[in-house]
Amino acid sequence: MRIIVQKFGGTSVASPEKRAMVLGKIEKAREQGFYPVVVVSAMGRKGEPYATDTLLGLTKSVYKNIAVRELDQIMYCGEIISAVVMTATLQNAGLEAVMLTGGQAGIITDDNFTSARILKVDPTRLITLLKMRKVPIVCGFQGMTADGEFTTLGRGGSDTTASALGAALNAELVEIYTDVDGIMTADPRIVNNAKILDCISYGEVCQLAHQGAKVIHPRAVEIAMQKNIPLVVKSTFSDTPGTLITNIAKEDTRGNAVADRVATGVTYVNGLAQIKIEIVTDQSYNASSKVFRAMADAGISVDLINVHPGQIMFTVSEEIAEKAGTRIQDLGYKAGILYNCAKVSVVGGGMREVPGVMATFVEALSANNITILQTVDSHTSISVLIHKEDVEDAVTALHAKFGLDS
Repeated sequence: MRIIVQKFGGTSVASPEKRAMVLGKIEKAREQGFYPVVVVSAMGRKGEPYATDTLLGLTKSVYKNIAVRELDQIMYCGEIISAVVMTATLQNAGLEAVMLTGGQAGIITDDNFTSARILKVDPTRLITLLKMRKVPIVCGFQGMTADGEFTTLGRGGSDTTASALGAALNAELVEIYTDVDGIMTADPRIVNNAKILDCISYGEVCQLAHQGAKVIHPRAVEIAMQKNIPLVVKSTFSDTPGTLITNIAKEDTRGNAVADRVATGVTYVNGLAQIKIEIVTDQSYNASSKVFRAMADAGISVDLINVHPGQIMFTVSEEIAEKAGTRIQDLGYKAGILYNCAKVSVVGGGMREVPGVMATFVEALSANNITILQTVDSHTSISVLIHKEDVEDAVTALHAKFGLDS
């Protein structure tokens, strides 16, 4: 069997007209000889009646500190409603469709409620349905523990569901349908001439996602990469080919080898605060272990870490900056907190061992009088911390400087 997994996001299934377009994508896959497995998210976005955030708001309006196990029970409902409605849409069109929860589809997770990890996928039931030429409609974002508890996989969990099913079924392709035509070189709301990428590597798209681009969940990419299953991010509402995510070096439509592209995209994260700790003794490395252990024990995620003799710097989300500062003071250190910061990153698999990449990055920002507060780089990305007010100028300047306009 030529199996394809097709995942449709919340905007794709939010209305009868949009679900008709989803139906068309499924029918086209069948006409091409594929056996589709369909994964759906909850319908719509916050404020719409069956969206996950709406259901969460309903629950938390009663008691905001409800236990995470019970939160998973309400969050399970959005995808169930969506999957049943999508199944009805297919059945009305004469297709034999069967709705399955994540657990019924064979997704077994740990018991880390609201952010569960997949332990294994048993595809037996799905394969049986496919052999009967039926179309499984699977609730994304969901799993089940070995002892039958409902769990959810965290934000972006429907992407993870699709990749996990694709890997378990040895699918030929996993398609991630959304409301955009593919992965772009930058946020088009900031850069008017941002381009759709024809092809991108697993590593590059993971970096883009980790650095703030809302393209696809990195866990989904990592799972697909293990089995070398191609992913395509494309639009439900057009016939554009989208962006291929793969391990294999290919050429884009302009004839440029992907591996030869220094930069792939520019992305950003707002809402950060910089924590700066001055250490008066030469004990900074010992101090760093205490500081980062305190952050971990407090459940505080840190980023952009720089440790130097006499100084420790890192970033946290603004919402928890005060909490981080209190934990540091409890250790006997003084922390300075700078709010209204943002991280801007350039990502590209071709950066490795290319001289002058950092110089190009700094020149772009300097030419626009943008102050760099902190830097971190790797083989495939360069990130800087800047003032939030400079984000649009920084993204636009870097996009042009690295030749992503052309």
